[in-house]
Amino acid sequence: MAGYCAAGSAATPERRGDDAVAADPIQEAPLQRRHFLGTTAALGGLGLLAACAPGSDGGAGGEGGGPAADEVTTDIAGLGEVTLVVWDQEVRGAQNDAIEALITRFQEQYPNVTVDRHAQSNDDLQQQTGLALSGNDVPDVLQVNNARGDMGAFVADGLLTDLTGYAETYGWEDRYTPSVLSKTRYSADGVTFGEGSLYGLPQSGEVCGIFYSQAKLDAIGAEPPATWEDLFALVQTAAENGEQPIMLGNLDQWPGFHVFGPLQAHYVDPETITTLGMGNAGADWTSAENIAALAQLAEWGASGALGDSPNGLAYDDAWPAFTEGTGVLLIGGSWLGPDMAAVMGEDLRFMAPPPGVDGTVATTGGTGIPFSIPAAAANPDVAAAFIDYITSDEAMELIAEAGGMPVNRAAELAPDSGVNKDIYEAFDAVSTEGTLLP
Repeated sequence: MAGYCAAGSAATPERRGDDAVAADPIQEAPLQRRHFLGTTAALGGLGLLAACAPGSDGGAGGEGGGPAADEVTTDIAGLGEVTLVVWDQEVRGAQNDAIEALITRFQEQYPNVTVDRHAQSNDDLQQQTGLALSGNDVPDVLQVNNARGDMGAFVADGLLTDLTGYAETYGWEDRYTPSVLSKTRYSADGVTFGEGSLYGLPQSGEVCGIFYSQAKLDAIGAEPPATWEDLFALVQTAAENGEQPIMLGNLDQWPGFHVFGPLQAHYVDPETITTLGMGNAGADWTSAENIAALAQLAEWGASGALGDSPNGLAYDDAWPAFTEGTGVLLIGGSWLGPDMAAVMGEDLRFMAPPPGVDGTVATTGGTGIPFSIPAAAANPDVAAAFIDYITSDEAMELIAEAGGMPVNRAAELAPDSGVNKDIYEAFDAVSTEGTLLP
């Protein structure tokens, strides 16, 4: 999430950078100072969230509008020859394979449509998005980062199409869970994130959970934790057996949030966390519940549960060290699964965190970057049909076959075995029965 407000950001593998978590609580704080550090230094490290307060993006209110359902044209074949311009960042391995296959099938379905795809890195796309939306050469379909400082700002400036009418026409609200769709909803003025009209649809999902080595659990006589009390006990058991309980590399200053997010849900209800994470009014980082969560993170750091110096270890050094035997647990993102499984094989397992304070599973998660329609798109109805197709049931199957994690039907499309089976099922459980926390 480098370079923009943490508030409301849904992390993507290539855009994780500046969400700072405080250094002091997870280094070598004296034991008697744990709670002090958990309520001052940790909150100071989260202070950047205040800079993303509601309304801080400005804007005079959205003017992008969008057609009502009875105004939508679905007879794409009857529109004559159309060139549909698509800008995306689906350039990596399975992502590129899936989007290329979907484009081919869409063009076969509609021979009158030629998709002019402009694929680029996520960094390049983000740098060009603002200029593209406000310029004269506007694509028909554009992946727009679903963060307050990006999508929210573009909504406020009236640069994106309200997809409400298309959602009704194509049944998108039946296809997606409310937890997922909330990640692309804004009020027309861009101030409220998570509610209001729909401005994009994602293809893929991701979730933070608990990776563990089955062999290490067996060696210390432990089971995968069913409750947070079980997890706290497992951390203690691992330490007593000479193992580092939790692997964390926080040099990059954002990975700590992927430990804190699931932990926070043990103390704070999902609605409050969502309000805080999306930068909306109505919640307080200094509540007793949030302080308790921060204090627990501080205690893990001070006791060495996260390693000798987690803030001195880079993220891309931490997870390889885990695959080589350092650490019993790694609390992190699902995108790590394939690379770690390539080393650990069947020993690597994954689970959603235990149920949170409200009895349901809530954990940090999100979606791939959504596909939106610029307000000035030349072919909005064709763009909507394209987005409908690349998020269809057929598309979910193809994404899964290519090795990606589909945002819908994940458990149904999970592999038969291996860590990806665990990941797909965990994402499905969180997104359909629990809460994907921002």
